[in-house]
Order: sequence, then C-alpha cells, then structure tokens
Amino acid sequence: MISLSNVAVRFGGFTLFDDISVMITEQDKIGLVGRNGAGKSTLLKIIAQVDNPSEGSVVIPDGCKIGYLPQQMKVSNGKSVFDEVKTAFDDIQALQKKLVFLQNQLSERTDYESDEYMKIIHEVTELTDYIHMHGANEIDGEIEQMLMGLGFVRTDFNRPTSEFSGGWRMRIELVKLLLKKPDILLLDEPTNHLDIVSIEWLEKFLIQFKGAIILISHDRRFLDAVTHKTFEISLHSLQLYPAPYSEYLILKEERYQQQLAAYENQQKMIADTEKFIERFRYKATKSVQVQSRIKQLEKIERIEVEKDTLGAFKIAFPPAPRSGTVVVKIENVTKKYGDKTILKDVVCTVERGQKIAFVGKNGEGKSTLIKCILQEIAYEGSITLGHNVQVGYFAQNQDEILDENATVLETLDAIAVGEIRTKLRDILGAFFFSGEDVDKKVRVLSGGERNRLAMAKLMLQPYNVLILDEPTNHLDIQSKAVLKKALMNYDGTVLLVSHDRDFLEGLTTHIYEVKETKVREVIGDLQEYLSQLHVETLLQSKQNEHKLQKQDINVNKREYEQRKEKERELRKIENAIHKIEIQIQDIESQIHLLTTKFIEQTADITADDYKNHALLQDELERTIIEWESLIQELEKKKIAIKTGNIM
Repeated sequence: MISLSNVAVRFGGFTLFDDISVMITEQDKIGLVGRNGAGKSTLLKIIAQVDNPSEGSVVIPDGCKIGYLPQQMKVSNGKSVFDEVKTAFDDIQALQKKLVFLQNQLSERTDYESDEYMKIIHEVTELTDYIHMHGANEIDGEIEQMLMGLGFVRTDFNRPTSEFSGGWRMRIELVKLLLKKPDILLLDEPTNHLDIVSIEWLEKFLIQFKGAIILISHDRRFLDAVTHKTFEISLHSLQLYPAPYSEYLILKEERYQQQLAAYENQQKMIADTEKFIERFRYKATKSVQVQSRIKQLEKIERIEVEKDTLGAFKIAFPPAPRSGTVVVKIENVTKKYGDKTILKDVVCTVERGQKIAFVGKNGEGKSTLIKCILQEIAYEGSITLGHNVQVGYFAQNQDEILDENATVLETLDAIAVGEIRTKLRDILGAFFFSGEDVDKKVRVLSGGERNRLAMAKLMLQPYNVLILDEPTNHLDIQSKAVLKKALMNYDGTVLLVSHDRDFLEGLTTHIYEVKETKVREVIGDLQEYLSQLHVETLLQSKQNEHKLQKQDINVNKREYEQRKEKERELRKIENAIHKIEIQIQDIESQIHLLTTKFIEQTADITADDYKNHALLQDELERTIIEWESLIQELEKKKIAIKTGNIM
C-alpha cells in the first residue's frame, strides 16, 4: 500500500536515519520502536506527508486515506464536544446537503422526460447509495459510542471544548480521527492522555480495525495486544521483526549476540592487521604486504553494535527509615470545587510496606486525593500521617516545575546535603546522565530526561513513603522496567497513580479504585480489576441495548464471582507455597553452615550449635511436610476448577 525507498533524514552533518526502504501493506499492524531521539516521530511525519525526507521517496496510492495523531497537535475552539467531533463527517454532511438540494430541484421540475431531469435522478440515486453505504444515518450513534468509550459522559457532549484540559481535548481529536475510518492509522503515543479504562477501549478498537496501523508507544502491553510486526530504528537504519514487542525483544537479543560475535571477530582481525603493519612498516622486504594490509583496512565496512544500556541503568532507593504501622489514616474526607464534589466521605488506611495503586478514569479524583494527603489543598475531614513518616513526592507535572535555567548537576546540588553531595554524579549516571550531560540546562532536556532527573531527586534522602503521580509519563519501556524493579525492591510504602498496566502488574499489593466520589479497595490484583471492568462494561452495554434479561445478568455475575473466588484461592495457596520455599531455603542454608562448621572442626563449636542443628532438622522436616500438603491442595483445586466441581 505504502512504500518507502532509500529514505534518509539529515540535519547539517548529522544523519538521523539513512537508506530506509520498506513496504507497508493494507493489513499491517506495526509497532515502531527505538531509543528516544532515534527518529520514530520524524519517520511517522514523513509517512503522514507532514515532513519531507532529505533523500528518497514515499509512494502513497491515490485515494489512500491517512489518519495521523501526533504527540502534540492544535485543537479547535468554538464548538461543543459533540459538534466538534461531528466535523469528522464534514464530507458526508456536505453530500447530504447536496442531496437535499437535488431532491428539492426534482420536486420543483416538471420536465420528467428531459435529459437534465434524468441526470439529476441518476445523481440522487448515486448520492443516496453512497451516503447509505457510509452509515450517515448512524453518525450520532457512532459519535456517542466513541466519546463514551474514551471516557466522556453524556453531560459533556454539549459543553464547549474550551472547558476541557489538553488531555481531554486530545481525546476529542482522537475520536475525530477514528471516526474518519482512514486506510492507515499513524499514532504517536496515543495512550499518553488516557486512563486505564480508555486504554482498554482503544486497544479493543484497534485490534478490530480493518486497516493498517503504525504505532509508537511506550506501553509494552498495548504494543503486544495491537501489533504483530515491529520496526526498530537502530544505528540510523530500520530493522524489521515479524513479531509483536515481547517476541521482538527475544529476536533482537539473538540478533545482538550474532552482531556482537561478528564485531568481536572483526575487532580481533583489525587489531592483528594493525599489529602487523606497525611491526613491519619500515622493513623494505615487507612493504608490499604492509601496503596490502593498509588497503585492506581502508576497505573494511566497520560493524557497529548498539549496546544495550538497560544493564547500566540500575537504581535502588535508599533504605526506608522505619515508620509507624499506620502510615496514612484518611477519615471522612470530602473535597469540592465549587458545586462539584470530587471526593465524598473517603475512608482509607495505609499501612507500612504497602504498595497501593489508585486507579480509575481521569478526572475522578486520584490526583486530588494525593494532593489532600500532601496537604497541598484544603478539604473537609481528617488526614493523619503516622509516626516518623517522611514523604518523597513525584508530581504529575514534576518535569514542568524544575528550574529551566539550572543544569542537571545543579538541580541535584541545590537540594543535596552532607556526604550525598559527593555521589551526585554516580546517582545521575544511574539515570543515564553521564559526562557532559550533567552540564546540560534543564530547558534543553526531553520530557523523558526531565522525568528521570525528577526521579533522581528522590534518591537524595531516605524516604519511607513515596507518593508517585504518573511517574512513567515520557519514560521509555526500558526506563520504566528498571524503575519498576527498583520500586519492587523498595522496602518503604508506595502510593502510586498510573495508567500503565504493564508497570502496575505485579508491583502493587493493593488496588484502590477512585470512582464517583468514592474510594473502594479492589479485591485481587490489577488483572482482576481489569476483569471486573470488562464484566461491568459488558453488562452495562447489554442493558443499554435491552438484549439481556436481568436474570441472565445475575447468572453471569454470579458465575464470574465464583470463578474469581476460586482463582483467588489458587493465588493464596501459590503465595503460601512461595513463602515456604523461601523458608526451606533459609533453613537449609543455616543447616549447611553448621554442618560445614562440624566437618571443619572449628574451635568455636559449642553445645548450642549441635542443639540448633537438631532443631533446624526438625523444623525442616515439618516445613517440607507443610509444603507437600500445600502442593497437594493446589493440585486438587486446579483439578476442581478444570472439571467445574465446587470445593
């Protein structure tokens, strides 16, 4: 459908990418990946014909409709949400007006046998068929479905677009784009301004989309669900992988190992050749061989290998000072903005060591609750911080509140005290700021670099509570993976607002949904919360369509709850098995140390050592029996669920 031939982009003496040639077919679902600054957005603009390449050509067939959503775009004012979205159908509405005009002409004419009259009838017939084929009678229904899928409610439809934040206005533009039904969708970070519910909806829409898609995203789970090919911009060229993102990582590692082996062989050959040249450079009898080797080196096409910096990006939060058992106690908190109630009678207790994710639609009050906890805004009710609580806060707009005129190093140096000041460069190095990078002004940093700098600030002193509001915004997939690992290893308490499903999966111990002014704990993990959302969405959809009887709804809900209860029991047993396995390893390790001590007959052996050895053996035997019992119980539960038996 679309072909790129020898496409290159150069700025002065710098080459962004070179000699890209690829064919994009009608059914391709492609994830476009690469490091920040590799040229992903630039390549998308070239395909969208927003920018032109320095060299090469892009061939797009006549009649091919391209839908392009950039990261930042101008949004329109002056209309209501519904009317603005309806502009996506301007072409159809223009045809409808033309049809009405022609129909009026027919009603006024009496020359029924004339060629002109027959010509108008033919045009009316064609227009009627075209408008009907393009679903003109279903426009309002489509608009409503799209808007509600992306988080709007009916009361928003008649509100002016100017009343909405930038993120919500981007959703309006996304709805307009999807309604135009292009042949190919070019999407640059479409989930940046979406909440989990809307991301799930968009994901399902794109899976069913009939045309081609090229998608730039830092959401690994989203890429895996939507795409089946991966294009990577690496070393100024485009590498093609016939697999979604997770499988691409495996294929990329295989290719990297092959490239590394070839690179190392070439480097050895170059070193041997240079050694020969240096050794015999001034020997007349070897001059022919020396010149031959010199020419050989000049002709070699040097192999490049892009090093994987993920291994170098290792961070660990300082050990958390011990706080009281109760970290935050929220009692009957209500927050209003004018007549609008955001939170009402919220009750919640956060305990030491918990990692809590606040989830829900944008605008429901997640960030508002965080600001109440931090005492940044006034509220009704009571919020009490526990004994010795020390809070580190990452704001959603953290990258915007950094001093634009300070350097990277100065940003940390301004708040660092004591011995930690000697380690600032090491801390920055862990966040990809090395060498001259530390002297860059904040104003020239990308969004991802600013977020990493803001996160580095949290490393400067030991907090026992981290409050993070959308910490993964602008971070690439690698950076998010390492931040997630650091938070999983952190021994303090975490309160987290995020829409990134892959980031939250396995990280949090508790899920709290903020919805309709209330905060409720979700039993289970993130996956269970998403499953509940799917059931609720399905039931609501069926109710709206009047296609599902109330009895059927109750049966589905009961079956769902029973299945989830069994799954919860399985996870509880699996967690218990995991804990016991760690306990067994610890006991075996202690026994091994004492046994080694006995064998070596060290001088510090005591009677207590032999006593402890016997006690540990008994404890090991009891623990193994308990482990075996749990394994048997787990297998019985699995068989019961598989066969549909109730236990």
